[in-house]
Amino acid sequence: MSTATEAAAAAAYAGKYLTVVLGNEAYGIPVMKVREIIRMQKITPVPQMPAYVRGVINLRGRMIPIVDLRVKFGLKADFADRTCIIVVQIRMASEQTVAMGLIVDSVDEVANLAAGDIDPPPNFGAEATLDYLFGIAKTKGQVKMLLDIDKVIAPDAVRAIAAPAA
Repeated sequence: MSTATEAAAAAAYAGKYLTVVLGNEAYGIPVMKVREIIRMQKITPVPQMPAYVRGVINLRGRMIPIVDLRVKFGLKADFADRTCIIVVQIRMASEQTVAMGLIVDSVDEVANLAAGDIDPPPNFGAEATLDYLFGIAKTKGQVKMLLDIDKVIAPDAVRAIAAPAA
């Protein structure tokens, strides 16, 4: 990517992010994708789902699929007092949106990130695809991975997860 293209991308991704903690790392989710933050509750398992899909919850009469981002990213997945569920809207390829819950270790803050704070994801070579990252932000001496939440969970997996909840 050229420097002008990278600058344009950073400008497009500037804005407010809900920062969450997974393991010892901070990640940002665009605030416009976040619907609510809820405490952990009983999750009903759904058979034959990927390991990172914990199951579904009943949230005010709606079945919401629950994905453990820690498991999805290969991190240790212990539950603690601050472990919670972030309910987000995922846009599928058909432009339909699906509510989905994401288990995170804790919520950190809402950060307002300027274009100058955001760098493109590093290139790790052809073997590693980082298309689920908007970029990497540097703020308050911390590095935060900015997640393209629509791409964190592959569209085929979203359809498989959302089907039992419908």
